[in-house]
Amino acid sequence: LSVFFTQVFGLSSVAQVVLGKGNTGQYLSINMAFGIGVTLGIHASGGISGGHLNAAITITECVFGHLSWKKLAAYLIGQFLGSFTAAATVFGIYYDALYDYTNGNFTVTGPTATALIFSTYPAPNVSLLAAFFTEFTATVMLVLGVQVIHDEKNNAALKGTQPLICGILVMGIGLGMGMNTGYAINPSRDLPPRLFTAIAGWGTEVFTAGRNWWWVPVTAPVLGSLTGALIYKLFIDFHNQPEDDIENKKEQRGVETS
Repeated sequence: LSVFFTQVFGLSSVAQVVLGKGNTGQYLSINMAFGIGVTLGIHASGGISGGHLNAAITITECVFGHLSWKKLAAYLIGQFLGSFTAAATVFGIYYDALYDYTNGNFTVTGPTATALIFSTYPAPNVSLLAAFFTEFTATVMLVLGVQVIHDEKNNAALKGTQPLICGILVMGIGLGMGMNTGYAINPSRDLPPRLFTAIAGWGTEVFTAGRNWWWVPVTAPVLGSLTGALIYKLFIDFHNQPEDDIENKKEQRGVETS
């Protein structure tokens, strides 16, 4: 449900911008919609799973021992099903507009391309290496931001505000690093809708377009997530005070205040 929330808000905003030819939204509205979707997604599942919306972060949590490997398959399946269902939902909502915009010819490239509503594709003037680096770096920034927001041993966000700030973080990444690739930063955001478009009428070109781009939003976010988590541990987490010291200081400040 959490990934479904995120994707329906995000993908429908892209559909509205593309199919409305700029009259019913702009690039900013896409970034805001994805941020709102992330906020609601974390609220929907934060108390149950901790808000696992991103396959790359879920894998990273397993690698660093914060999540059991037994849960990995269940989380990934849930994320992929939620994302696939969201793509199908947005397709149903905008089917008439899609048909009118394309005259019934769903294409991946060209002046009436619509596959980009559902999945990311690199800009024509961006090399595959630069696009990979963009996705990698954007995911590093995402994970660093998530760690900062949730690290109780550091200056974590106030309890209850984390979902909103995570949504703002995603919006900020889109505003600053979205031009080259559309900032997938999440395998479960990109691959399931791509599979849906392949089935729903766009064909296998969704995997070959952009110099076989499809594998980049699957691998670059995973590598970026692992790197971001490692950077945080090396430069911040290892230097944090032990939790016992933090609790003692809190108690001391409480006594002094009294």
